[in-house]
Amino acid sequence: MTLDHLPLGTQARIIAVDWSRLVAEEGARLRALGIDEGAKIAVAHRGVFGGSDPLAVVVGRMTVAVRRVHAAAMDVEAL
Repeated sequence: MTLDHLPLGTQARIIAVDWSRLVAEEGARLRALGIDEGAKIAVAHRGVFGGSDPLAVVVGRMTVAVRRVHAAAMDVEAL
């Protein structure tokens, strides 16, 4: 399952990221925020306009906004 399909509040681990689907600068930003393979993550909120973009995801003690296209590039497994 990809992160954009993870149910709200479900804890998951990122098992793979298709970095080729992201612009290099965007990938670097996500890595700097700790969003990378092995990280525990959960979707806290989905946007209400324009296809539910962005997603608010919880990584550690941070809540970060990511675009749906970024979340679709991340394979996760529920914990």
